[in-house]
Amino acid sequence: MSEVMRNPNVMTKAQAELRQILNVKPTVTEDDLVQMKYPELIVKETLRLHPPGPLLLARESRASCKILGYDVPKGSTVLVNAWAIGRDPKYWEDDAETLRPERFECNTIDFKGSNFEYIPFGAGKRVCPGVTFAQRNVELALAALLYHFDWKLPNLLKPSELDMTEEMGLTIRRKNDLKLHAISCVPLQSAK
Repeated sequence: MSEVMRNPNVMTKAQAELRQILNVKPTVTEDDLVQMKYPELIVKETLRLHPPGPLLLARESRASCKILGYDVPKGSTVLVNAWAIGRDPKYWEDDAETLRPERFECNTIDFKGSNFEYIPFGAGKRVCPGVTFAQRNVELALAALLYHFDWKLPNLLKPSELDMTEEMGLTIRRKNDLKLHAISCVPLQSAK
């Protein structure tokens, strides 16, 4: 949501798609996501910039090898920096630090870990088993938030002034809470 707030054009495009397809439907369902493309693109792009874990689980090298001129002896502990890979201009062009969901529009790169330039959930046989569950739930939550509400930053804060500082650790999170004003647009379905 932070990246969406920092990029109002992304929010506008997502809301237009959601509101056109759903056409005042009372709720967003998982079945609705199949008809939409942009929420998925936003989630993929956001995970490229902000992977859940900056460093993938440690691995042990099975054989001695040389990587980029560095000798890696057999048995060495190796960490993969998913955060740095997701921002590498060699893979993501000169605007690697910019949220641009459209970069995934005609791109077959997925979360399954077979594309090593995009590994927010790891790769290979030890890829995160919850990747599909996580992806769908984040897409559904984002779609519901953007469908039902318009969002504003508080205190006349400009999108470019939004503090995106991250707190690094086992996982990455925003250092400071994101505070927003929600303006209801499409009424929520009442609880029965």
